[in-house]
Amino acid sequence: MSTTPQKAPNQNMTAPPLSPGPALSPAAPPVPPADATEAAPVKRTPVRDRYFDLLRAVALFRVVFYHLMGWAWLPVVFPSMGVMFALAGNLMARSLKRPALHVVRGRMRRLLPPLWLLGAVGVTGMVIQGWGPDAEGHPGWWWFDLLYWIVPLSDPPYAEGLPGIHGLIGEDWAAELAGPLWYIRAYLWYVLLSPFLLKALRALPWPTILSPIALAAALEFGWLHIPFVRIDSAVTDFSTFGACWIVGMAHQEGVLGRLPRYVIPSLVPFVAGYGLWYALTHGFAPGHDLDDIPFAQSLWSFATVLLLLHLSPSWTEWPRLLRRWDRLITLLNSRAVTIYLWHNTCILVAATVWDRLWNFDTLADHEAWLLESPWPVLLLVWLLIGACVVCFGWVEDVAAKRRPRLWPDRDRSAPTRQKAAAHRA
Repeated sequence: MSTTPQKAPNQNMTAPPLSPGPALSPAAPPVPPADATEAAPVKRTPVRDRYFDLLRAVALFRVVFYHLMGWAWLPVVFPSMGVMFALAGNLMARSLKRPALHVVRGRMRRLLPPLWLLGAVGVTGMVIQGWGPDAEGHPGWWWFDLLYWIVPLSDPPYAEGLPGIHGLIGEDWAAELAGPLWYIRAYLWYVLLSPFLLKALRALPWPTILSPIALAAALEFGWLHIPFVRIDSAVTDFSTFGACWIVGMAHQEGVLGRLPRYVIPSLVPFVAGYGLWYALTHGFAPGHDLDDIPFAQSLWSFATVLLLLHLSPSWTEWPRLLRRWDRLITLLNSRAVTIYLWHNTCILVAATVWDRLWNFDTLADHEAWLLESPWPVLLLVWLLIGACVVCFGWVEDVAAKRRPRLWPDRDRSAPTRQKAAAHRA
């Protein structure tokens, strides 16, 4: 009921005749008819797209699986990095309905604290094992380069060739720990560029979407050379996955929805087919994968992402067959940055610990097949990732200004809160 004060009636106007009945107190507000009473509208908050949550969870699991198994065909079956960048681009475009500076600052606040925690553990361990300015041979630059562990505009430095810890972690562990950091660096650059990319997308949609692939072609065929190593890596990553990020933004902006439904399914096979053909004829062989051929990777990832977004069913609730996986998918999405940052180290620790079992003669003589199998190692990897989620994952809640939780496997979504509010009303 409105609380706005009512104006006093004009004394010069003739009051309408009152029907018989008890007189109302002057202080009593008029009572509306029962059939006109309506519940106060509940303020609706954005609802999670469960289809996107599923894609992100599958992409994250595939990354861990591939880094353990090393099967080159896995990135072809599901190009995880392109999918993850596309989903992030979609979310970024939705967020940019608010002031750009506020959104960029918020994304950086969520992204960087997990990196700082990794750096605090990793860099401390490297220094303890003797890494420092003298080891790098250029003390001045060493101190400056450490700033990339705080704001990773370029790849943070790390020690190479460090000895491991016997029976616990293998040699050159710092290189494995630093391996995933390229993703954080690329993600940060995409976030910083997104306000400009969104303006370009709205002005020239398809030239903007295809510009990273054109850049990948220019780099691949030698039409463009980047002389600086740190800049070269950032430009290469933008050319490889930039189209995925921008097409995610385009999906949020409705650019894909304006196309006739038959266009994307008709074009995707040609784009993906050319990308795969180029990979097969330019070094895609055992011991190599699509990451070694950025131009092919850009085409294959773009085509796959385009099709996945075209098929997007926009689930607000889980289909019946997927409801049993809700807690696992929620956990993977809630701790995606932690899992990605620590999974390489978990793989190295799991492999080192598992290899120690060869020291038991009984197992080595009679159960060699088990010791050679990667599947027990995969199970051990996920147990270690679970430990990292408990030990380090809370920082993602702190970065997002949420109450820290050790194991966020339940979805506290807006529909649940809305239902509770409606029930109380």
